[in-house]
This record gives sequence, structure tokens and C-alpha cells, in this order.
Amino acid sequence: MSADQTADQNTAARSRDAGDAGIGPTPVAPSARQHDRGRTGGITFTGWMMSPGVALLGLLSLIPLVMLIMMSFSRVRLLGGLQLEFVGLDNWIRAFSDVELWKSWVLTIGFFVSTLGVELVLGIAIAVVLNRLTRGRGLLLPLILLPMFVAPSIVGLLGRYMLDPTFGLYANLLQGLGFEQDVLGNPVSAFVAVTLMDVWEWTPLIALITLAGLSGVNPSVLEAASIDGADEWKKFWNIVLPSIKPILLVAILIRSMDAVRYFDIISVTTNGGPADATKIIPVRLYEAAFRFFDLGYAAVIGIMMLALTIMIARLFVGLLSEKETH
Repeated sequence: MSADQTADQNTAARSRDAGDAGIGPTPVAPSARQHDRGRTGGITFTGWMMSPGVALLGLLSLIPLVMLIMMSFSRVRLLGGLQLEFVGLDNWIRAFSDVELWKSWVLTIGFFVSTLGVELVLGIAIAVVLNRLTRGRGLLLPLILLPMFVAPSIVGLLGRYMLDPTFGLYANLLQGLGFEQDVLGNPVSAFVAVTLMDVWEWTPLIALITLAGLSGVNPSVLEAASIDGADEWKKFWNIVLPSIKPILLVAILIRSMDAVRYFDIISVTTNGGPADATKIIPVRLYEAAFRFFDLGYAAVIGIMMLALTIMIARLFVGLLSEKETH
């Protein structure tokens, strides 16, 4: 027998003797939670309590999704009850070969980028100004947040009347500046108008979320940067902005999910016109489903919107996860 094996046997004997004498580490009984988790295959008591609600939510989401997929491969007839006539890939081929639909996708992407870009810049600027205020913030903040509490349809009606070429206040101001055309009657100005209406309503949300993030920035780090000679722009770009980046990603994610479904204001103001200049994908989906009752084609557009929403969500969730990892 080697010396190592003899040493191992002596060590094991001493451990047994210490256990018999009540000395040394004693085995710890598993907790009730660990015991329950082992018996239930990893599902805790909280998980079992949440499972009925989660199952119901999943069922309510799964049934419409399955129905939507079935409709995308069918011709839907409503006379005499709902009837699905299988047509294969006809609706999908029609969607991918529809030039007008792709124009709507281009408008949607343009609207998405322009609204989020302007809202992000203005929201950060407003939040920085509010964060620096020492007096009057309690009075100014509710006034800034007021637009986000107004229903989008009301925002559309307000913008429509303010831009009316006969009695609209904004229209009269633009006419005084030399713009004589009807704002909502010109393709370019109509697209800009509906974009700015969305910016007016939802920039306060970005500002509110950013303001909450600014309150968590460590002031000692900013003081140290000031002592080192950093100006305000360098402190904001190198310290403040990286600190609030996760908060900004959450704000952009929230607004992105809503911007893809943007419908109310356009429906009230231009209804997709003039000359389809504001007919983004949600408006075209509404027309296909409830104006022409082409529900199979509308189902394909809806699935395409769902796919875009999932991709955007996964993009921002991936960015958030990468930030937490670093």
C-alpha cells in the first residue's frame, strides 16, 4: 500500500471518529423549498400559484394566433357564418408582390425612425433641463406631462382643427410665414404633421423615464469629472449618457412597440392620405380588413407586423442583456 493511500484511509477514519463524537460539520437537512422543488421538478409553490393565470393568458394569446395563421392561408367568407377556404400561399405571394404594400412599409419605417429619433432627443433635453431646475419643477413637470394623458384620437382632432386652412391657428401662422398650401392636403407636410403630433404626445414619456434615470447618476462622479476639468458636454457624453443607457433602452422599447401600431392620429386627420402619403401599415391593415373585408390578406399583414414587433423587442432585450453582462 502506498503512502498516499495510507494517508487517505487515516483521514477518513478521523472524519468518522469526529462525526461519532459530534465534532465537525454535520449534514444539513434540505429546506422545505428545496424539497418541494425537487419533488415538483423545479416548479416552486409560487410557480404553481401563478400557473392558472399564466395558462389562461397563454390560451387567450395562442387561440387568436392560431386563428390568424389559419386565416393567412385561407379566403375568409363571412356570409352565412365564418368560413375558411384554403388557398395555400396565395395571400402570402400577393403580399410580397404588392408594390403598394411595400411603399407602406417604407413609410412605416420612416415614421418609426423619425418619431423615435425626435422624441429621444427632445425627451433627453427636457429631462436634463428639469433635472437642473431647483425651483418650479413641481409646477412645470405636470404641464410637460399633460399631452401623454390625452387620448390619441383627441390629439388627432386637435391637430386637425389647428391645421384647418380656414380657421386653424397653426395654419394661419404658416400662411403668415409664406406656406399657403393646406398642411394636411400636401403629401410631405401631411406626413410631417402626423409625425409631429405623435412627437408632441409621447415626448413627455421619454422625458419622464429619462428624468428617473438621471436621478440615479452618482453626483460624486460628476464632481470628480469637474475637478479634472471636464466641461458639461464631456460629462454628459462620457458619464451621464452611459449611466442612463439601460433606462433609455427601456423607454425606446416601450415607444417602439407603440409606434409600430400607430393608427389613431392618422385615422382621424388624414386617413392615409393625401395620395397614400401617410398610409402606413396599420392603416393599410385596417382598410384590408374592415373596408374591403379581405381578412385573409389582412391576416398576412398582421403576421408581418407581429414579426417586426418581435424582432424589435428581441433587439432591445439583447442590448439590455449585453449591458447587464458588461
